[in-house]
Amino acid sequence: MKVVILAGGYGTRISEHTNKIPKPMVEIGGKPILWHIMKSYADYGYKDFYIALGYKSEVIKDYFLNYKSRNSNFKINLKSGEIDYYPFQGEDWDVTLVDSGLNTMTGGRIKRLSKYLKDGTFMLTYGDGLCSVNIKNLVEFHKKHNKIGTITAVHPSARFGELNIKDETVLSFKEKPQVQQGWINGGFFVFEPKFLDYLDSDSTVLEQDPLEKLSSLGELVAYAHKGFWQCMDTIRDKEVLESLWKSGEKPWIKK
Repeated sequence: MKVVILAGGYGTRISEHTNKIPKPMVEIGGKPILWHIMKSYADYGYKDFYIALGYKSEVIKDYFLNYKSRNSNFKINLKSGEIDYYPFQGEDWDVTLVDSGLNTMTGGRIKRLSKYLKDGTFMLTYGDGLCSVNIKNLVEFHKKHNKIGTITAVHPSARFGELNIKDETVLSFKEKPQVQQGWINGGFFVFEPKFLDYLDSDSTVLEQDPLEKLSSLGELVAYAHKGFWQCMDTIRDKEVLESLWKSGEKPWIKK
């Protein structure tokens, strides 16, 4: 099953990094968040990736073109150009990189990849969020419900400490906990090829007409994930993910 990753946005809310590189290339633990997302799928056996590029696409292309040299020691003969790598333990992933336009919206980017996605069920996620969702269970959930689309619903992390108050007394205080009320779009979708019919043009926003239409037709189901989920919208979000990596916790990596 193919995995589509949307990696073309400007990432303006984390401009401290994205003025030089696209957001999916911002590093956590010395590797781009894009790599971490791919690893979370590959851990469940899904290794056929289609990356929709846009802003600073050349940075992502160069990363994968030079992946072997970046991740191993090597000896090079400067006359012949012959290179010996030792050792190299690369990932057994197929990565298709597709320019989907500089200003194309999220739905439009998927539409630009339509020719690659017409032959079967495919998965989709954003290039800036990590999650401990069990991908195998997500796919089984999608197949069981026999709908056009499945969305992973998550509880977001609170931006500020959460207070439980009764009669002006604080009963409990949790520093930036995961919000227990309300669900949001956590990404990590599964779609049938018929979903492509709901995408009109480059200006189509995935989160508006296409998903709203599926919902109104009863063709969108939600997989409720109560575990770890964290997007990387700001520097503070990056620091949260970096601290988890350094602690060895890494909840988005399958144990």
